[in-house]
Amino acid sequence: MAIEKSFYMTQEGKEKLENELHYLKTERRQEVVERIKEARGFGDLSENSEYDAAKDEQAFVESRISHVETMIRNAVIIENDNENPDIVSLGKTVTFKEFPDGEEESYTIVGSAEADPFEGKISNDSPMAKSLLGHEIGTEVSVATPGGDIQVQIIKID
Repeated sequence: MAIEKSFYMTQEGKEKLENELHYLKTERRQEVVERIKEARGFGDLSENSEYDAAKDEQAFVESRISHVETMIRNAVIIENDNENPDIVSLGKTVTFKEFPDGEEESYTIVGSAEADPFEGKISNDSPMAKSLLGHEIGTEVSVATPGGDIQVQIIKID
């Protein structure tokens, strides 16, 4: 049996996944079943594109249910590290300044299940987070990016 991956997330992130799972199982699954029933009424299933699309959607929904269940089952809740408030760790928001232009950016470091750069949440598996983790305020860090290495200085940790 393969060892399952741990999914790091906040309590809020786990609750979002639990809500999504509830929606998928109680509402979305039923909607897809209704679409399949309706498509069957269109006749010959071998040339019925509505039926094929509904079955594809059913496969997607069932796959997503399985994936979300796995993430919830293997969730590791990120606890805020209050003992080391000046060290970057999971669950903390880091403000850093990029050199040479000096733009400040802030991101919360979360597990991959919760990552959403548009909401300011980056995965602990991202190059930026990997480079920042374990460092203190004032530290200059080199971050390997697809566009080349960049230098950042940690300004604030919340």
